[in-house]
Amino acid sequence: MGRHDWYFGDRFGKLVDFSDKKASAMQYVSYMLNRTQSMFKYTGLPDSLPQRNLELMLQTNGFIAIPIPNKVPALKGKLYAFAEGASLGGERDVYYMPTICNIASPALNWSASLKIGEECIVIPNDSLYIGLLPMFSRYASMLAENDVTIRLADINARIINLLSAPDDRTRKSAEQYLKDVENGNLGVIADNAFLEGIKSQPYASSGSTNNITQLIELQQYLKAGWYNDVGLNANYNMKRESINSEEAQLNDDALLPLALDMLRMRKIGFDIVNRLCGYNIGVELNASWKVRQEEQEQTLDEVETPTEDNSTHVETETETETEEVVENVENN
Repeated sequence: MGRHDWYFGDRFGKLVDFSDKKASAMQYVSYMLNRTQSMFKYTGLPDSLPQRNLELMLQTNGFIAIPIPNKVPALKGKLYAFAEGASLGGERDVYYMPTICNIASPALNWSASLKIGEECIVIPNDSLYIGLLPMFSRYASMLAENDVTIRLADINARIINLLSAPDDRTRKSAEQYLKDVENGNLGVIADNAFLEGIKSQPYASSGSTNNITQLIELQQYLKAGWYNDVGLNANYNMKRESINSEEAQLNDDALLPLALDMLRMRKIGFDIVNRLCGYNIGVELNASWKVRQEEQEQTLDEVETPTEDNSTHVETETETETEEVVENVENN
């Protein structure tokens, strides 16, 4: 038994099937969702609303629906979020947004059509209710395709010459010779018939190495683009020499807009939850995203000093959106 067999067991009993592109893409998406689980940090969440499930629903479904407990007796006063069994519909409002959320929960043996803003609160992952899966699926599919191409290029690079034999005896001698070389032994040719009968044709071209290099660069480019789209800085500069600090920071301004939009939707949504349901749930950027936000704010402070009026205007805009929803609930 190997040194680590007691832990890994048979988990590595077979090689990865690169031809199964769907499985490869799903693995890429799953690992990226593991990373984006660290994007936000919550405080004050009740036990009935775990952060892991909350963020997974938001990021994969595009929105969640939270029924107001005192409006729905079936929930027995607990705060739940629904996504998989939730759909938006009803008569559209003046901005053509849905007014009804249909929810079905087999675990609670409960289903209902709730009026948005009066009986339930809908919190989107982003301003367009898209979620992260469409973007993740695009990058993951391209990476899975490139994995297959890299594997084929790698295998083909092993073939330096094509050997042909006129008869079975010569073929077996050629196979034994190649097997000896593969095993790390010096191949010995003891038969003149082998030398006279075997024919060798060059196969690998001088550009095969360049092809693999280009595929590796494409792999890094796709990964860097994916990381950048979710707010993580990854260099995709294809220069083969050293780059300066300005070139390394060219994409900094494009990192945070999506993360900040996602944060804003969560803040507005949970501010409404706090005021209507009596909770004190807070949310902010976490880990690398928070560091990036602080660095960006510090840079902006160095460029220009924000006026007091501008700060007040931003806060008022967010509070106004919350106030409009809360007033509608209280009036009804």
